Amino acid sequence: MRPRQNISEIFSTFIQFEADRFNCWIYDAKLRRSIQNCLVQISETKHSENFWAIYWHKNWQNQPNSLAEAHLSAYLQETCYWSAQRTIPQITSVQCTLSDCFQIAIAEVPKILKACDPDQKASLKSYSNVAFGNVIRDALRQKQEIDFCNDWALLLKLSRKRLQQSLQNAGLTDETIARYLLAWKCFADGYILGKSPGVRKLQRPDQDTWEAIAQLYNRDRLTQLNPSGTECNAQTLEKWLLLSAKHARSYLYPVVSSLNAPKTGQADSELQDDLPDTTQNESLLADLIAREEAETQKNQQQEIHNLLINTLAKLSPQSQKLLQLYYQQGLTQQQIAKQQQIQQYQISRQLAKTRESLLLAIAKWSQETMHISPTSNVVKHISAVLEEWLQNYFSNLEPHSSKEQ
Repeated sequence: MRPRQNISEIFSTFIQFEADRFNCWIYDAKLRRSIQNCLVQISETKHSENFWAIYWHKNWQNQPNSLAEAHLSAYLQETCYWSAQRTIPQITSVQCTLSDCFQIAIAEVPKILKACDPDQKASLKSYSNVAFGNVIRDALRQKQEIDFCNDWALLLKLSRKRLQQSLQNAGLTDETIARYLLAWKCFADGYILGKSPGVRKLQRPDQDTWEAIAQLYNRDRLTQLNPSGTECNAQTLEKWLLLSAKHARSYLYPVVSSLNAPKTGQADSELQDDLPDTTQNESLLADLIAREEAETQKNQQQEIHNLLINTLAKLSPQSQKLLQLYYQQGLTQQQIAKQQQIQQYQISRQLAKTRESLLLAIAKWSQETMHISPTSNVVKHISAVLEEWLQNYFSNLEPHSSKEQ
């Protein structure tokens, strides 16, 4: 993948895939004009991409769903791509393409922007790097569960709240949703479920069970539905239940559309062409310029870098070697375990213990120097910063180097 070269490109281009591989960067004309209009206000060379990431993040907080979201989606393209490429091999039981996983993750940018605090020390990229991986893992595990379940097992595993959300997402009326939910409840009550753990192998109810389900529905509709509607036979209830299962699958594992996808019936236009344009917030820009010019943040980053270098040097040779294999050589835990001839869980524990040592060093420094209490949110951000630092540090070392900087 060719790295993007300048601020304009970083905040206005999107990945184009070909045969499930990175092909090239594609400019969005509206985003390009937007960022260039901002750059004429100040010197482009004076401010880093992190400055503009914070600026657009704060702009998005003031105007959600604005052009700022599209700029940040463009900014996070590389982070999302590498996170997807790194995460897919971890869940081999589900077949999913790189481009699909990329689209699943990048669609969650609004949630990531909402959860990430731009005033914390962790950058948006480092936070997103962890968040994208979590999104993809959750989606693949959910897809695995959905794929393994037939419709009847899926319906029995659903909660009422989740099914209701699925039906609402499908755009059904409140009256229809009420009927479907009652049909689902009668199905669950009428289906005699044994204590066997093989829930995924549940079969279609037999005729006697369908009759029992219909009797339950026709009895309960009189007291639980308003209006109560007409009587329903087993065939109608089965149709409703299969539609409910279909809507649940679509809701739990939706098809994600790319911003670069063409609009229906308009081959020359893309979905992102409809993104709204907004005026720039000059007071916000002035505030961020003042922040960017401060040398304090730069000094703090250097202090953290030196702290981690010194902490690394104090680790045991075995721990240092493990970090090199994992971050510098890019080996998986399974590959390291095979090479070292020990169990994979031992590698996992050693990595966790080593990261914890580095994490504690940063947390202690933050508390003593910055007077920041190590709350759960602070620790989460520090963990993201540490992960980004480890990747950058070891990727810049010479191959198989064991020297510390």
